Amino acid sequence: MRQGFYASIGVVAVVSLAIIPLAGQTAARPKAAASAKSSAVPRTADGQPDLQGIWDFRTVTPMERPAEFGDKQVLTEQEAAEFERKAVESRNADTNRDKKQRAVVNGTAETGDVALAYNDFWWDRGTKVIGTRRTSLIVDPPDGRIPLLTPEGKKRMEAQDVARERPAWGPEDRSVGERCILGFNSGPPMAPGGYNQNVQIFQIPGSVVLLNEMVHNARVVPTDGRPHLSSSVRQWVGDSRGRWEGNTLVVDTTNFYNTTSFRGSSPNLHLTERFTRVDADTLLYEFTANDPTTWTRPWTVQIPMTKTDGPIYEYACHEGNYGMEGLLKGARAVEQKQTGP
Repeated sequence: MRQGFYASIGVVAVVSLAIIPLAGQTAARPKAAASAKSSAVPRTADGQPDLQGIWDFRTVTPMERPAEFGDKQVLTEQEAAEFERKAVESRNADTNRDKKQRAVVNGTAETGDVALAYNDFWWDRGTKVIGTRRTSLIVDPPDGRIPLLTPEGKKRMEAQDVARERPAWGPEDRSVGERCILGFNSGPPMAPGGYNQNVQIFQIPGSVVLLNEMVHNARVVPTDGRPHLSSSVRQWVGDSRGRWEGNTLVVDTTNFYNTTSFRGSSPNLHLTERFTRVDADTLLYEFTANDPTTWTRPWTVQIPMTKTDGPIYEYACHEGNYGMEGLLKGARAVEQKQTGP
């Protein structure tokens, strides 16, 4: 399934319905760019590597290495099959309903049942690990874990937790995903999660466009050598500039807006993405997140994307934030209950 509809407290996003085969992630070698022969890479009319098409990045391989794998970097075929089975079973939204409180959101108790919001039909997390059978999408640090937060980063995360848990003072307290501004897997950087895990790439001389199915975000990346915008200009998805290094498109992004955050990042995030066409059906996507005000060191992720026939569907998130009215009314009702008439 290539669609979903996102429901959170006070927010509902409805997506067009479509079914596609659950194509597993194909094998992608970490050093594919170095080993690929230039003659084997399809090219556009202006001679650049042809990255165009619709690419699917679903996978059950986790971002971080699970503790159960310790120092193990790669699974055997049998271990991978067992991990896939457990991942699919544990994420089934129909059989894993839990009414125990697990958190407080917008001043209200949240259970697993509420967080799942709808049944398994709407989810599309994938069923396969990546082709390399790595135990994490993170390839650096070697332990497959996100680096520790800096004191500043920890303080910022704690403040975000407080804002999320208390009754919302206004829309700004909610995430950009919940407000239908950005998709929660579209980034940048792109990372598997939930559904609508597809990106369509277009190329013309001097520009590349990355169109995410999630919240239909289109990121235009100039590749003509122009400099970044002034640091005083901040944007929801940052300011991206691309360049070609052999058969790899390198995208450098800075100037993030202050409420755009990836895993707790600050507006100081410097993101480097790399797109390499490995073969006809595989695009190796890699990103390095560098934010010294958030993490103690940079970290790198590799995600093999699989070509699909598509099409891309409109993600009809409620652009007017119709759910926000209910969310804020709910917050005021919680406050009134807490303080009395």
